[in-house]
Amino acid sequence: MAFLRTAFLLHFLHLCALNWGAWGKVELNMNDNLEVYLSDSAEIPCHYSFTDADKEPSFVMIQWFVRAAGNTTRMRIFYGDGSQQIIDNNTDYSSRINVTSDHKGTILIIKNVQLSDEREFFCQVNGLAAGNAERKTHLRVFAPPAAPVIEGVLTGISVTNSVPSKVASCEAQNGFPKPNITWYRNGLQLTPSSGYVNVLTLVTRESSGFYSVQSTLEYNVVKKDKDSHFSCEVIFSVPGAIRTMESHSINITVHYPSTMVELWKELPQGLVKEGDTVQLRCHGDGNPPSPFIFTREQEPDEDLESSGNLLILSPVSRKDSGLYQCQPLDAVGNKDVKGEVQLTVHYLDPAVVVPKDSEFMLKGEGLIATCNALSSLKTKTIWYKDGRKVGEGNSLHLTDATYETSGKYMCEVTAPALPTLRTSGSIHIIVQGGPQMVGEEEAVQLEEVTGRTVNLSCEVKGHPPPSITWSIIGSQSWQEVVSKANDHVIHSTVSVLVTSDVSALCNASNDMGTDVKAFSIKAIPRVTTTASFSPVEGGGVIIVVIILCLLLLAVLGSVFYFLHKKGKIPCGRSGKQEITKEKATKDDIVVEMKTNTKNEEAVLLKGVNGEQKGPNDQVTVV
Repeated sequence: MAFLRTAFLLHFLHLCALNWGAWGKVELNMNDNLEVYLSDSAEIPCHYSFTDADKEPSFVMIQWFVRAAGNTTRMRIFYGDGSQQIIDNNTDYSSRINVTSDHKGTILIIKNVQLSDEREFFCQVNGLAAGNAERKTHLRVFAPPAAPVIEGVLTGISVTNSVPSKVASCEAQNGFPKPNITWYRNGLQLTPSSGYVNVLTLVTRESSGFYSVQSTLEYNVVKKDKDSHFSCEVIFSVPGAIRTMESHSINITVHYPSTMVELWKELPQGLVKEGDTVQLRCHGDGNPPSPFIFTREQEPDEDLESSGNLLILSPVSRKDSGLYQCQPLDAVGNKDVKGEVQLTVHYLDPAVVVPKDSEFMLKGEGLIATCNALSSLKTKTIWYKDGRKVGEGNSLHLTDATYETSGKYMCEVTAPALPTLRTSGSIHIIVQGGPQMVGEEEAVQLEEVTGRTVNLSCEVKGHPPPSITWSIIGSQSWQEVVSKANDHVIHSTVSVLVTSDVSALCNASNDMGTDVKAFSIKAIPRVTTTASFSPVEGGGVIIVVIILCLLLLAVLGSVFYFLHKKGKIPCGRSGKQEITKEKATKDDIVVEMKTNTKNEEAVLLKGVNGEQKGPNDQVTVV
């Protein structure tokens, strides 16, 4: 092979010498640039023609050379003519190129294009006397980068930073030629601007020949960027076009001081009264949430003890009323950034009743009692006696006092707007006067059977409590069996044995007067009769006797029927037995009934169940 190449070159030089004096002109046509993807095949055409058609050369030699960018040294990779094609050995292209030729031109085919193939390829045509020429094509190789990867700053970014802060980084790896990275905020492109946007770019040429680009965005964030979305886009070239790939968007954490603060009463719901536990909560729009300082307008220099954004007051009193304020620590120095709430603690003081405690009145007098309680709310007062409503309002008017007026009066004061707020007071009214018998009768007329015992009672009202004495005429046997006092009422009962007509006086007296109640008892002699039964009792006995007779007849009938069935008693006229009734003997019962015309005697002698009462039975009379 080496011998053939040497012979070819010597023959070519000889021809060149013979035709040197008749050098013509050759026109070459090649593309200035050819763009292909990495690993694809590249076809570089080289078309030629001779200007003098009459002198078409019989011999045309074609050579291909390659030169790296920025290098003046060229290297031949192919030469040949119409009779032979020779690929130079020991070059990067010895095993990767093919050349096709015809009378119009030649095509250099490069298989499996590599990044190192981005070079200038020269086509040289020599037609000896017909002329020679040379042109070149710049082969450009393209490899799209991987999709861009974006990473945001994990820590929060403060809006108070005076210079742009790092927001995110974006990297696009293994591209060729070098790709570019562009930043976007909410879909709008960010361009570098002093003091606002900085973009730092780091380009790395890998050992493989690819380019990796890393871009860092520095941005002067503001509060509204808490809702902003940042993304990056890689821009790269491909054969005949420029393409882009966008990363996913990220949201950053923005730290900013509070510009608005709200303070409100969380507990209790509704109005506040003394003794309640009050919770005041403060909230600001800063990020991260800032601790708060709580103060009260009345004591602005005294910080109240709180827990984070919560102030607890327990238990509250009226002195805790006032304007409360909270201010976030991240806004200290800006007095306009604060929250305020007015706290009103409602109260109801104990009721004050006038007159106090107990009050004495004379019968027939009048009295005005008042009940008042100091409160922060409108109040309502109701008076009660023995659980019954007797008045409404701060004043209770008592007129024309009687003993029934005496007793305990209670006033209850409430705040309708806050029902749990209530208080009460009381007054004890004592009506003074002479004794007054309970009941309308001043004299009681009675009749009682001689030998019976009668209870006489009298009840007296009065204050001071009266004393009761009894005066009894007509009976030597009497005694007081009951003596009790209750709520200015004195009660006394005496037991009197009726032996004759009796006159009794119940005398009541105190320092303010006396009163008397009279009892008159007419004694009725005891009456005895020979009859064992009264008419009513006799009627009952007759009914019993009749029932017994009927039962006896029923039994006898059953016996006779049984004997007849057994054949013990024959039927017919010859077997008839005579039954005779015996005369009554002296043992027979004889009943004699008499009617007593005196109703009083009948009442005294006959009990409720028809039995006689004994001579010692008692009757109570009030």
